[in-house]
Amino acid sequence: MMFWSCLTAPKGNNPIKAIKRSSLQLYRSSSFLPGSDKEAILDLVTSRSNAQRHEIVAAYKSSFGQDLIEDLKYELTGKFERLIVSLMRTPPYHDAKEIHDAVKGTGTDEKCLIEILASRNNQQIQDMVAAYRDAYGREMEEDIVADTSGHFKKMLVVLLQGTRDESEDVDTELVAEDVQDLYAAGEEQWGTEEAKFIMILGNRSMPHLRQVFDEYEKAYETTIENSIKSELSGDFERLMLAVVQCIRSVPMFFARRLYKSMKGLGTADNTLIRIMICRSEIDILDIRECFRLRYEKSLYNMIKDDTSGDYKRTLLNLCGGDDDLAGEFFPEAAQMAYKMWEVSATIKVKVVRPASGFDPAADAQALRKAMKGFGTDEDAIIDIVANRSNDQRQEIRQAFKSLLGRDLMKDLKSELSKNLERLIIGLMLTPAEFDAKMMRKAMEGVGTDEHALIEILVTRSNEQIQAMNEAYLRGYKKTLEDAIQSETSGHFCRILTSLVQGAREDGPADMDRADSDAEVCNAGSDDIEIKFMSILCTRSFPHLCKVFQEFVRKTNKDIEQIIKKEMSGDVKNAFYAIVCSVKNQPSYLADRLYKAMKGLGTDDRALIRIMVSRSEVDLFNIRKEFKETHDASLHEFIQVETSLVSLRLY
Repeated sequence: MMFWSCLTAPKGNNPIKAIKRSSLQLYRSSSFLPGSDKEAILDLVTSRSNAQRHEIVAAYKSSFGQDLIEDLKYELTGKFERLIVSLMRTPPYHDAKEIHDAVKGTGTDEKCLIEILASRNNQQIQDMVAAYRDAYGREMEEDIVADTSGHFKKMLVVLLQGTRDESEDVDTELVAEDVQDLYAAGEEQWGTEEAKFIMILGNRSMPHLRQVFDEYEKAYETTIENSIKSELSGDFERLMLAVVQCIRSVPMFFARRLYKSMKGLGTADNTLIRIMICRSEIDILDIRECFRLRYEKSLYNMIKDDTSGDYKRTLLNLCGGDDDLAGEFFPEAAQMAYKMWEVSATIKVKVVRPASGFDPAADAQALRKAMKGFGTDEDAIIDIVANRSNDQRQEIRQAFKSLLGRDLMKDLKSELSKNLERLIIGLMLTPAEFDAKMMRKAMEGVGTDEHALIEILVTRSNEQIQAMNEAYLRGYKKTLEDAIQSETSGHFCRILTSLVQGAREDGPADMDRADSDAEVCNAGSDDIEIKFMSILCTRSFPHLCKVFQEFVRKTNKDIEQIIKKEMSGDVKNAFYAIVCSVKNQPSYLADRLYKAMKGLGTDDRALIRIMVSRSEVDLFNIRKEFKETHDASLHEFIQVETSLVSLRLY
């Protein structure tokens, strides 16, 4: 892996003179003028490499007999001062200070310890330990041991040794042994053998562990991350997850950390400063790419929106550019980031499963009892409906009519109201009936819910679309295609018409065809909508994955950025949804859920539609993506934003 940084050393004919000029500029900026010239300081400091800044510190003392860092501390204040002063330290001394600040005084900043020790290579750790000893006259290990405990402490100590195997060779027999050992130490037994996790994840090489993770998922149909979450807890769990994330992709790990530092109310400035400084000359371009891919927004723009003043300007200089404007990948970052798309959500995990000891007659009687007399026992209805699979609910509907001579759906509609009624009725319909009803609701009345039409048609399989077509015709005496064509127009209508055929190709990618399809997508703006439709609406998802990868390889551009730049309105939204769904469908639906609940008011229809339709498909995966992206569980969001918390679908 080649890493890309955006901070490079300025070139000049005489580097010694350039350093002296820089030190003089800093001296004038901080000392001679009434008040410091902050713009001059930030421009100079952020346009020099760390090695050059270190030389400037030495030249400053030689030329003026003063300590540059102390002068900067005196002249500057707040976050801007912390940022500039931190930039003047060498990486090992900066890491050492961060660790020292994390363990000194009352309380410990465990997140800082995790971030630094999980992400540094052997040499960086050894240099940091030596810098700590030099700066504080103490051993880093002793201070960390004194401030932490348990398995968390043990794993930190292992990482502190800086002795991870760094060979590129992978022993397939040892991979198989480690896969079995990790499973035996966790999922296979009651209780967890934490020492085995520590030994393997703390010492094996990164190429070896990547193969271990792949084989683990193939063997046990779950990710190593899921096993860690189910077997470990607290800071130890967070540390081990960080180690796994860094082994998979250090840039993606830092993209997530940066996003979490700025999202929501307030900014975790210490985290933001630390990452921007320590990665600015290592892999900031790769981090920018991962950030844009995962959060559909450039790191540059998020910093711009979340910070202010000279502090913002300095951070933006370190960031180096706005990827939303460029729309281009850096080649190594593009290929690395695309691998993240390929491994996303390969295993779908259901949430609602068939209830054991199921008795449809007893459930039918219990539902009738809940609706008889004065008042309705909503809790009883919820407890039955939310804990049965859809097949079991259909048996309950039939038993209700056979035993009681009543239509369960009509009874539920008369006894329930508003969102709870819509949700319970949605759950009692078959998936095809529910999808048909949602399509009908999206098109009836004044205005059309284009987002709902797109979401449903983009995320359903051929079989689901064909079943939905049949249900629509039965229920509304009109074809779904005719309904779409009467409510939409232009290229958007043609896209939906293509999708509603349920005729998307099946099967794996055709590499030769993927290459030619990528060429078609890159063939210019003439009839671009027709060209994209002929490929995005018809090819199989595995094939489209390869098309997007070939597009990146040929152009160094993200196909999403082409869609955003060249198209508009509903056409743009439809193609964009297809791309997102191909890359990671649970992530796309997690984003739809987030948008349904964030801000003022809740889009209840979207929330109900997704929760009902995915509860037996991939809701577990959607929950996982929601948590990773928004740093809050789907359960917590629903609890805060709605009154449907008692319906335990999530």
